Amino acid sequence: MKENTVPADPLIRSARREEICRIFGESYDPARWNDWRWQMRHRFIKPEQFEELLRLTPAERRGLTMSQEKFAVAVTPHFAELIDPDDPACPIRLQVVPREEELLVGPGDMTDPCGEDHDSPVPGLVHRYPDRVLLLALDTCASYCRYCTRSRLVSQGGLEPLPRRLDAIVEYLEQHTEVRDVLLSGGDPLLMSEDRLDDLLGRISAIPHIEFLRIGSRVPCFLPQRITPELVAVLRKHRVWLSLHFCHAREITLEVGRACDLLADGGIPLGSQTVLLKGVNDDVQSLKELFHALLRIRVRPYYLYQCDPVIGTGHLRTTVQAGMELMSGLRGHTSGYAVPTYAIDAPGGGGKVPIQAQTILEYENGHVNLRNWAGQYYSYFDPPEHA
Repeated sequence: MKENTVPADPLIRSARREEICRIFGESYDPARWNDWRWQMRHRFIKPEQFEELLRLTPAERRGLTMSQEKFAVAVTPHFAELIDPDDPACPIRLQVVPREEELLVGPGDMTDPCGEDHDSPVPGLVHRYPDRVLLLALDTCASYCRYCTRSRLVSQGGLEPLPRRLDAIVEYLEQHTEVRDVLLSGGDPLLMSEDRLDDLLGRISAIPHIEFLRIGSRVPCFLPQRITPELVAVLRKHRVWLSLHFCHAREITLEVGRACDLLADGGIPLGSQTVLLKGVNDDVQSLKELFHALLRIRVRPYYLYQCDPVIGTGHLRTTVQAGMELMSGLRGHTSGYAVPTYAIDAPGGGGKVPIQAQTILEYENGHVNLRNWAGQYYSYFDPPEHA
């Protein structure tokens, strides 16, 4: 596998940051670079900016020209620094730089592959599972993944601002006492100010039957500068769990490690959801390196998702068979904490379905025939009274 790591030499990193800042007509200043608001104001969004950042291929150039009509482009300077400017197959580049293949519609492609709109009783709230809901807090992200499940919604300006929706959402949650778990996503809720996030979490956690608050975020990956002691204090106050999103070991930089240390030291439980992507992480070594790197910064690999069949993502999707083979190459070959659950979010709104090669070969009269990770066969017997 091609070595593709962040330069460790601080002089090389400083030079790259100087190049990035010059594109915006500025000089590199560490204090500004480490300011998350500066990072947001200096995102790469225009084709001419990418022309200066990268040696673009014709397919990328056409993708950048046409993508504005389909799905917004934005890359933070932090994430842009990780891109190999000369390698079109760079796993970081494939995730955030559009290509002309995005305009192709393949069999099975869907605008809303997870069927969220169908299960939305009030705007910005999805209630599919019996005891939990998804609350879409924002339609903005720090950077935009080209395989985004919610590209129909994120960055499109169609989601009403949360203050206009929140009363109806809270009223729905108060009426549905079966709901105990609320996942905030979007867009990225961690782009909210501390005060707004505190108010939102406070209103939800004040509902007596809500027991569990989660936030789905790629901010620690795209914008680790956003993870401040003030933000951690808000998350800790409301006992929030974070579901993060990482796809390649190169994303685990020193800054990301510091951000996750701040979160973990603040008592915030951290899990990671990874999307299986062709050319990015579709080999055992890449996944193993990623999951081991996550464990080193106290982030538990949680799910490995088959890429959702969003329109224009065929060039980034693997086969399910490939996914099962990759999981077979992980399970038993590394620690269990480093092995996530491989799942498909069933198209059309079927929810998450775990996928694995069959391990129970036969189960009859209390006798279970098993196959382990190495392909060897074993038997397990139920207690006699249950046989």
